[in-house]
Amino acid sequence: MGLFRSPFRSREVLGIAADTLEFALRASEEAHPNEYMGLLRGEDAGDLGLDRDGLVITDVLFIPGTETNPVSATIKNSAIPNDSREVGSVHSHPNGVLRPSDADLATFTRGSVHVIIGAPYGENDWKAFDSDGYETDLDVLSVTLPDDDAFFDFDQNDIDEELRREDRPRW
Repeated sequence: MGLFRSPFRSREVLGIAADTLEFALRASEEAHPNEYMGLLRGEDAGDLGLDRDGLVITDVLFIPGTETNPVSATIKNSAIPNDSREVGSVHSHPNGVLRPSDADLATFTRGSVHVIIGAPYGENDWKAFDSDGYETDLDVLSVTLPDDDAFFDFDQNDIDEELRREDRPRW
């Protein structure tokens, strides 16, 4: 039996939408002095008007039941949705340290890009890391994000199309 792999998850992350980064910075600041944690989701760059192949981080998904304190944040694995758009994680370090701890590295198993945001939560108070904890470049992209209201604007044809996509073999 072959290994099935989502082509979406294997695509390169090109960058993060400026509005998404701003949201994550503000959420981290509002959570202070506790850590903030969320999952990152991406959209196809072509769907955002970019003439490039890959993904752009467009969403931060907060998982209900996430527990936080000044030195850690823990997501309940049972509450994480099975989401083919997941590309990584974001969390804050209220102490301002912009490097992953051993505990952070243990959470870098889902997705390929992990963002750490540090106090004082300014536009340059963040870094991106790969799944092994090595710092990586992540461009901040000026793109127009999809309308939030459009998320709930679907009909049976849209559902059928999504189900057809999920039934395709994933290599």
